[in-house]
Amino acid sequence: MSAEDLQRAAAVLIFAATYLVIALGRLPGFRLDRAGAALIGASLMVATGVIGLDEAYRAIDLDTIVLLLGTMIVVANLRLSGFFALVAAAVARRARRPVTLLAATILVSGFFSAFLVNDTICLVLTPLVLELLRALRRNPVPYLLAVAMASNIGSAATITGNPQNIMIGSFSHIAYGRFLAALAPVSLAGLVIVFLLIAATYRKEMFGPPLSLAEPIPVRANRPLARKAVAVTAAMVAAFFLVAPPAKVAIVAGALLLLTRRLKPARVYREVDWSLLLLFAGLFIVVAGIEKAALSGDLLAAAARLRLASVPVLSLVAAILSNLVSNVPAVLVLKPFIAPLADQRTAWLALAMASTLAGNFTILGSVANLIVVERARQARVEIGFWTYFRLGAPVTVLTILIGAWWLAR
Repeated sequence: MSAEDLQRAAAVLIFAATYLVIALGRLPGFRLDRAGAALIGASLMVATGVIGLDEAYRAIDLDTIVLLLGTMIVVANLRLSGFFALVAAAVARRARRPVTLLAATILVSGFFSAFLVNDTICLVLTPLVLELLRALRRNPVPYLLAVAMASNIGSAATITGNPQNIMIGSFSHIAYGRFLAALAPVSLAGLVIVFLLIAATYRKEMFGPPLSLAEPIPVRANRPLARKAVAVTAAMVAAFFLVAPPAKVAIVAGALLLLTRRLKPARVYREVDWSLLLLFAGLFIVVAGIEKAALSGDLLAAAARLRLASVPVLSLVAAILSNLVSNVPAVLVLKPFIAPLADQRTAWLALAMASTLAGNFTILGSVANLIVVERARQARVEIGFWTYFRLGAPVTVLTILIGAWWLAR
């Protein structure tokens, strides 16, 4: 074998091993998680000479990393200021019936997930919903399902809704407003579907006795800090629509919120998901390595025969791959195959739509789902695989069908 053949074989082996660990969640027998697997894969790509160190640095999409970091800092300030607790308390005061509370839960989860990364919203909302339902003495399961599914669906609407959309926004250079105009109708339809299916499945809960809160839930909030965080967040979202680079806007917003006498920066830094940023950086390098060493013109031509230019076909492939290896790795795998397509804009939108909505298929479909289920388990509320799947599967199929029809019309 030639040196080129050896490098190609090394690239394929490293790529396959990295994605296998990512699909499993961790390396059996070890404590290695997804982020660690991505880091090892990236290091091996460099160590074996598949990709040079300078090429590895250039492979990391800094716009994606910076946008994620800035958004995480903004959400951390909103949470630590008590803003989300104030929202939950306002909902509790106004919701008179369970079905109204369900609708409010879906709207809050979907709306905030559209602009502030769905994983972080699930981290914030899940304990608040659990506390509220415990005070109301109601079954929390349908409302927690609503948080998870609505966060996934709402996040499909914008570039800043979830990690894979952040990447796609950076790769595609689609304007924030155009992205929203293209996918917001799909997200709105999806939120309606989630409401109808959960209300129908849990009829006794939704149409039972009115809600009765014996006493108001205590809310701890730093209102001046909350007002500042809300003002900066609103300005950030407005700037997204003014076609300012989202990464630049988000990191400036995050930096401004660190300028305060009310909150130690160390508390904000603890809220940042550093492992997710590491996962992204590692995967950028791993995919760059396989793209350089193994994605020949013949392979790209063979992939073209799959008719990925067709929105329904691309949506199906993205949905399946997202459930096999998770949505962020799936987007990176499909990225090289989008570039040769004639209508790249529609292809990127279809990939964003399908990879996100596919996250509702099972509990394992998205990090948002796992966050909700794990937080619920810590509060002794069990959401089993089939409890989730009997709603998640039809929600996924219906929303992706609607999305594919909408984009292909």
